[in-house]
Amino acid sequence: MAALAQSIRRNAIGLGLFAIITGGTIAVTQVMTAERIEEQAARAEAKALFEIIPESEHDNNLLTDTVELPANKRLDSGEPVTAWVARRNGRPTGLIMPVVAPDGYSGDIHLLVGVNLEGEILGVRVTSHRETPGLGDRIETKKSDWIHSFTGRSLGNPEPKRWNVKKNGGVFDQFTGATISPRAVVKAVQKSLIYFREHRSDIRDILNEPASPRKNPLTPEEIAGQTPEREHS
Repeated sequence: MAALAQSIRRNAIGLGLFAIITGGTIAVTQVMTAERIEEQAARAEAKALFEIIPESEHDNNLLTDTVELPANKRLDSGEPVTAWVARRNGRPTGLIMPVVAPDGYSGDIHLLVGVNLEGEILGVRVTSHRETPGLGDRIETKKSDWIHSFTGRSLGNPEPKRWNVKKNGGVFDQFTGATISPRAVVKAVQKSLIYFREHRSDIRDILNEPASPRKNPLTPEEIAGQTPEREHS
């Protein structure tokens, strides 16, 4: 009996040491992995910023020149939003805003939307998503050129009701077998433009840029934001 008890104690001690070592290894791995993921995300974000507004188009440090924009539900953020500013000779020439499309097929799609001070899109990039590989992931530049179709667009180009995928009467292509992902991105980009127009005066004040007369008032469709219906493709 004594030998059995001693054997049980040794096994218990061994299992305890194994659990401690395993737990510690997992914890260390998680910390190291989290740091790598954060670093990779930061690199991807920086790369996207310079794809939207190339270094040849500004002379400031785009990575560190940031401003806080007013919180607004159109950007799916209840807190002020940090945006990047492009300047030339001290004058702001563009703004890159982080935007979330909450209705992707597999969850949130995180975007960066660049606009000039007239509300024209300079570029859009996806920074993170969980869309289906081979289908919805074609919103990425490494999978297709689809995201480039936003460049040069504005709230009036196309008209509000055409800010949708072609399947729903819009002008933007959908993907074969995948409609939800591109539609979610289209609506999120449209909302970001509406946000910019609604806050144009505030944004110019934040950028220390004199305000200019608004060319076109917001239409009822733009104000509504044309929230899309959920539809599985």
